Amino acid sequence: MNRKQLLISLLASVSLCGCQVQGESAVSSVTPEPEETEETAAVETPVPEETPEVYHASLFVTGDGLLHESVYTDAMNDDGTFDFGKQLDDVLERVSGYDLAYYNQETILGGTELGLSGYPVFNSPQEFGEYMTDKGFNLVSTANNHCLDKGWAGVSASREFWNSREGVLMQGTNTSQEEYDEIAVKEVNGISVAFLSYCEHTNGIEPDYDFEVNYYPGHVEEMLEKVRRADEECDVVIVAMHWGTEYSHEVNDEQFSLAQQLADAGADVIVGNHVHVIQPFQWVDGVPVFYAMGNLVSSQIGTDRLIGMIGGMDITKTVEDGESVITIDNVRADLVYTDYVGDESVLRTDIHVFDFSDLTDDILPGHEEIYEEYTKIIKALDENIEIGGV
Repeated sequence: MNRKQLLISLLASVSLCGCQVQGESAVSSVTPEPEETEETAAVETPVPEETPEVYHASLFVTGDGLLHESVYTDAMNDDGTFDFGKQLDDVLERVSGYDLAYYNQETILGGTELGLSGYPVFNSPQEFGEYMTDKGFNLVSTANNHCLDKGWAGVSASREFWNSREGVLMQGTNTSQEEYDEIAVKEVNGISVAFLSYCEHTNGIEPDYDFEVNYYPGHVEEMLEKVRRADEECDVVIVAMHWGTEYSHEVNDEQFSLAQQLADAGADVIVGNHVHVIQPFQWVDGVPVFYAMGNLVSSQIGTDRLIGMIGGMDITKTVEDGESVITIDNVRADLVYTDYVGDESVLRTDIHVFDFSDLTDDILPGHEEIYEEYTKIIKALDENIEIGGV
């Protein structure tokens, strides 16, 4: 075969291959699609599920900052400054680990300019509030029976002080109708928290203005409506109540009734005080209720009044398909004890608040048995609370 014949042969071969490829392509292009059957129709491309958004916050709660003359005198340094850390640091160092922390300021923080005073008409140094907020307290209740002890001057000085503490919500006393009407809200880790505070009475002292104190007697429906409004606007509603029978471990009928009404209105956490001793814990339709937490610090006489409660809980917000669900769990409580030197005839000194785990019988004889006795009080209405781990 000469070169020309070879070239023609190769071209013919290439042409034949090209026809085959074109032929296969043509056949492929007209191949019919498989008919849809019931089985193939049922198979759909899975849609990825939306991952829920989850937010967390922790809450610490405790009782009264009750500053008798002994308390602030014992804390006073020679130069007139105050050191409340020597009294409370051992118990309150833990507070910085929480996102939210609540206590009741039982005595008005009118400051030294109004003249410091103890029982029965209190006025306390504002340095105590500085210490507490520096420790991490950012929810402070001032609605209590001593909040008008210094009248309008005390309420005004107190409000001005608390307004100066950045990131702190103080509720209970007001210097305007706007403050009375507002819902105080704090944003924590993607969770909006509303805080409200109410009291039963002010020891017979009348306010100068209707908006001055958040009373609940005669204003229950108004209080519940504010809780409902807060529930609509915020993720979590915390309500502080100053209620109960003084010096009684028993929860009275009014407390039970109000706790149920508050829970029905939308409260998520209810923390109470006033009685200066501890009262039981109870879940009310999924709402944790601390009926009374006793004194955090005081110089009252009698073991009963020197034992206070601290508590903690975890708050979780889960958002899925545009809906938010709030869960409160890991609710726990423990006990603290205030020790001092002296009796009711003199100012007490060396005031120091201890965790029960740090006590000895030299400090509080029979402290282990007392701890067991008082933890039974906490669980008297409801076993579903952990003791310890706050």
